[in-house]
Amino acid sequence: MKNARLQVFKYQFWDVIAAILSYTTLFVFRKLVVESEIFGLTDFEFTPNYYIGLVAIPFFWLMVYIITDFYRDIYRRSRLKDLFYTFNTSFLGSIFIFFALILDDSVSNYTDYYRGFLVYFGAHFFITALFRSLISTRTAYRTRSGKIAFNTLMIGSNAKAADLYARLESSSNRKTGHNFVGFASVDNNIRFLLEKNLEHLGNHLELPQIIANFEVEEVIIAIESSEHHRLEEIVNNLEDTSVKIKMIPDTYDIISGKVRMESMRSIPLVEINHQLMPGWQMVLKRLFDIFASILVFIILSPLLITVMLITKFSDMGPVFFVQNRVGIHGKQFKMFKFRSMIVNAEENGPQLSSENDDRITPWGRIMRKYRLDELPQFFNVLKGDMSIVGPRPERKFYMEMISKYAPHYRHLQKVKPGITSWGMVKFGYAENVEEMVERLKFDVIYIENMSLLNDIKILIYTVIIVLQGRGK
Repeated sequence: MKNARLQVFKYQFWDVIAAILSYTTLFVFRKLVVESEIFGLTDFEFTPNYYIGLVAIPFFWLMVYIITDFYRDIYRRSRLKDLFYTFNTSFLGSIFIFFALILDDSVSNYTDYYRGFLVYFGAHFFITALFRSLISTRTAYRTRSGKIAFNTLMIGSNAKAADLYARLESSSNRKTGHNFVGFASVDNNIRFLLEKNLEHLGNHLELPQIIANFEVEEVIIAIESSEHHRLEEIVNNLEDTSVKIKMIPDTYDIISGKVRMESMRSIPLVEINHQLMPGWQMVLKRLFDIFASILVFIILSPLLITVMLITKFSDMGPVFFVQNRVGIHGKQFKMFKFRSMIVNAEENGPQLSSENDDRITPWGRIMRKYRLDELPQFFNVLKGDMSIVGPRPERKFYMEMISKYAPHYRHLQKVKPGITSWGMVKFGYAENVEEMVERLKFDVIYIENMSLLNDIKILIYTVIIVLQGRGK
């Protein structure tokens, strides 16, 4: 939606107002109730600490909401889920603020602490939930009245697609928020049932171009049973887009992954979730990448300098090896390594290395054994091209070869590539395309089970492999 930023600003503005009002409620309660019971009635005034809290506390709450990804997908929200989210974050956030700011107050007994916490938590939850409910209710009303709609593409062209379109667009005062721009077919028929209602924009192989050209925000897959074998191909073609993907129920059992049921006008649809990790975990993963990379460059600087000097003087060639690799969403970047092969090792074209590869220098074998050649990639991590943990990045040449054997290889491009991965831990370096496909299985398992806990597990295994010199 073009006005998504404005909608986010509305939520943020009223979240700040709610944070100010709830903090003010707590401050007034402490002054007029708690302190008056201890010291007697005194003149009420807003202290300098109040004004400091007036800035710090709303900022704290905004950071909580941003880190936990509350402001994502701002138009299509469940009011009930928002209520539970607001309750949980208000409770946990209030505990943090209470212990950080309030516990050093003068109180007559511990009951004052409990009262203060309940007042603050209750005020924050009620005021925040009230404002959010008003915004989401107004948004729902504008969606039902047709004032808010999302550019939608129907994937499918015959009976099921035509029936679903008719049900969604049936005469009623309640709209579903879809502005159908056209449909994409799966087969190559000359005529399609849905052609009576929507424009034919192309077939499923052209999905990325159609989505870009028509600014599509949502796709609904309604294909025939005879077309189900194309489903994986369709989903693969949607991988590099940010569209919301929904399906009619009979395709539910075909796709494995994280899905949730959604009902529109009594029409149940299955939604495929693009999000692999909760927002707060993604933020922590990036912060860890930055912190760990800086730490590596500081602590291992003597080792880095030593490796650079030995690499240079071992054969007087370049210290670094720079090569284009494919990263997240298919974007290419320059990956850095310490050079472990002879100069112009690939003058005859791309070649994978093997254990007895003559192109590897004697010093290069030592570096590879302890994976010292990978250390410059922490610079790629700092730049944001890579993460410490993620599938190993490949060259476009090999990526296209792997895709012929395993079309689901593109799933790996949903995340940033990494210095180490579950595939590297369980399989190691690949010497040919067949081994690359075999290693792919482990990386797909990682992507479908991404979490900070699994990242830590992979890092521990990697450290053990490095210390034992089991690299190659």
